[in-house]
Amino acid sequence: MSDERKTRLKKRTSQRVDLVSELGFAKFLNLLHSVSKEGKSIISLGVGEPDFTTPWHICEAALDALKKGYTRYTPTAGFPELRHAVAQNLESRHGIRYDPETEIVITVGSSQAMDLAFRTVLDPGDEVIMPDPYYVCYPSCINLAHGIPVPVPTRSDNDFKLEADQIEARITPRTKVILFGYPANPTGTEMSREDLAEIAKVAEKHDLLVISDEIYSQLTYEVEHTCFSSLPGMKERTILLDGFSKAYAMTGWRLGYAAGPAELIAAITKIHQHTMLSPSSMAQMAAIEALKSGEDDVKRMVSEYDQRRKVIVRGLNQIGLACHEPKGAFYAFPSVQSTGMTSEEFTEKLLLEEKVVVMPGNLFGPQGEGFVRCCYATALSDIEEALRRMERFVERYRNRA
Repeated sequence: MSDERKTRLKKRTSQRVDLVSELGFAKFLNLLHSVSKEGKSIISLGVGEPDFTTPWHICEAALDALKKGYTRYTPTAGFPELRHAVAQNLESRHGIRYDPETEIVITVGSSQAMDLAFRTVLDPGDEVIMPDPYYVCYPSCINLAHGIPVPVPTRSDNDFKLEADQIEARITPRTKVILFGYPANPTGTEMSREDLAEIAKVAEKHDLLVISDEIYSQLTYEVEHTCFSSLPGMKERTILLDGFSKAYAMTGWRLGYAAGPAELIAAITKIHQHTMLSPSSMAQMAAIEALKSGEDDVKRMVSEYDQRRKVIVRGLNQIGLACHEPKGAFYAFPSVQSTGMTSEEFTEKLLLEEKVVVMPGNLFGPQGEGFVRCCYATALSDIEEALRRMERFVERYRNRA
């Protein structure tokens, strides 16, 4: 056996695994664990999920499904009733029609929908243009599908919006997909219809596919969300990703969907049947109830998030941590550059000294350095106390300087 073969066989994992980055949270979770053992009150603005529990009428729908024996495999694409409900919801919210039989597939969270979409459309070496900062899983999902992430830097002075001319400047013969998520994690940025229309022109000019991650589409403030596939000519080249986790406080139910051209959805479903087979039956019945009767719950939660958003953004700016006004999701993304600390230094010291958890911005890409992500999906009283502690922390270091 050759030395080269011996070396290769010694390595038990594939090269793809080497391209997958750690989520980056492990260090801070370990630190959080050690601090929590001290018995001191910790306020977390770290985890990006609703602090609300799933509305009870949605839970009851799942319980009722169990009583009726919904404990078996479902159609791979999901229950027809749920696909029809999703189609009706998309038409109601965005004015766009999808055929529930051929253009919608139900997945295990929108994250699985994204994984399936990339594995469906990418060949080895295909490039995917995406904004930076980005949702932490974007590059790894692309790498696992043998694609190449091509980050486009966005700027805080433009509210971290993805610009069409910056996309076009990075297009090569290998470019196949434009990926973005709006409202955005981690910045809370929402894109206007006019901004997205400029990106649509680039996609059409260069015959590119678009994967539009719109999991936060129902969590917007003072602006109306524009579904990318609702733009003229974009439905035919867009895979729309959405789900139930954020709007309906159903993160643990793990249910999402992809909507797009029938040819692509058929290919996604083909891979889906060999990897997951089908989503959870009772979770799907709960999702039908969410779409049928959950609108008031969404409005109630969005109203709460909006109140918290105003408090945290105003407070951060008053402290001296410059923060643009997020128009969607439930994240604020303030700059910590005035403290002279890096994102990780600020995050670690804030946790150790004031027992407040935030996420370092560099976890979300190079353009996130100098910023931290604060999730305001937590009680208003906790946000107000966190701001008091952060003010004390920032003032302490400002005095030392």
